[in-house]
Amino acid sequence: MTSTDTVEISGHLMDSGILSRVLDDIREYGGDYVIVRFDLGHDAGDISHAELKVSAEDDEALQRLLMRLQTRGVNQVDPGVAAVKVTEQDGVFPDGFYSSTNLETQVRLDKSWLPVANPEMDCGLIVEDTEGEPRIHTLPMADVRAGMKVICGASGIRVDVPVVADTGGFGFMESDVSSEKPQAVLVRQVADGMREAKAAGKKVLWVGGPGVVHTGAAPAMVELVNAGYVDVLFAGNALATHDIESALYGTSLGIDLARGQGVEHGHEHHIRAINTIRKAGSIRAAVETGVLTGGIMHALVKQEKSFVLVGSVRDDGPLPDVYTDVIDGQRAMRAELTDVGFCLMVATMLHSVATGNILPASIPLVCVDINPATVTKLADRGSSQARGIVTDVGLFLEQLAGELVPEYRRR
Repeated sequence: MTSTDTVEISGHLMDSGILSRVLDDIREYGGDYVIVRFDLGHDAGDISHAELKVSAEDDEALQRLLMRLQTRGVNQVDPGVAAVKVTEQDGVFPDGFYSSTNLETQVRLDKSWLPVANPEMDCGLIVEDTEGEPRIHTLPMADVRAGMKVICGASGIRVDVPVVADTGGFGFMESDVSSEKPQAVLVRQVADGMREAKAAGKKVLWVGGPGVVHTGAAPAMVELVNAGYVDVLFAGNALATHDIESALYGTSLGIDLARGQGVEHGHEHHIRAINTIRKAGSIRAAVETGVLTGGIMHALVKQEKSFVLVGSVRDDGPLPDVYTDVIDGQRAMRAELTDVGFCLMVATMLHSVATGNILPASIPLVCVDINPATVTKLADRGSSQARGIVTDVGLFLEQLAGELVPEYRRR
């Protein structure tokens, strides 16, 4: 016995390669398919549409296949109504729970389609009653509690893949990662994206690694903070530590940033910088008491901007502001995503992947790194909207500051 269903997908199915990936997914999950209908767009800008009959060995396997296909933007032709189960223990979803995507998602309960409040991949869909009206939102596994109502199976769910408008502002987002592109154009496009987000009343989220400081780009980022183009920063202990080390000692990992060479006792500077901030009580307290007078973290505090520092097992110290419990860190990061309209990731693989995992696919996401594997890994982990610029982060931030802050360019 086999279970079957009919699904459909629309978009640039051939030139994007998405149809091929859908068919590969069906085979990978042990299923089979028949293409029932395929309407191929005639011109490059035309949308194609495909309808497939998919099958699996039983209903459980079919449900898992349908969930997988939805990560590609594939929906059931007749989605039916969502099934709801009640959780029986804290931190555990019911068997067969719907594993969410980061795409815009709607769920049908009875006859009504309801939007999912905060799309995020690899979560459960929770149904709550708010003033007599149902509300659906994503929730990570660690935060689920007994008695919550959770959507199970793939029925009654549809997703929408964001369409990138051909406005010229983000044409580069449709191409593969490459270092062989005119960087001035890419910098201008990123700057335009940030301006558009700010003009729409949205926040710009930055995800940064210590390379921002090591490459000497901290002054450029300070200018961007002061100009209002950094609303939230996600980072680890390292970026903040070396930024503060630079402000206190003029070094980063003991290297004099002005001369590019080591200094006597420089290897101690980062740990002494951490100790100084721990003595003050926090980064904010160090700024307010005049202990810390410059750098990225100083600018964020002075401009009343948010930052979330989440640590790792290799951290020295860490700084008192660093979340050492990663689940608490995830919660703090999620709390800062409201009204984010653009995300720029620079010089960090682990924090980039972590942030990509919690961002909706509708938020433009640009990753800048000297290593193309960083952006490739983002896409492989499900952040399909991630587009990359392969270049030196220091040079990129200098150019971006010059583009967004004309006074900086004239110095």
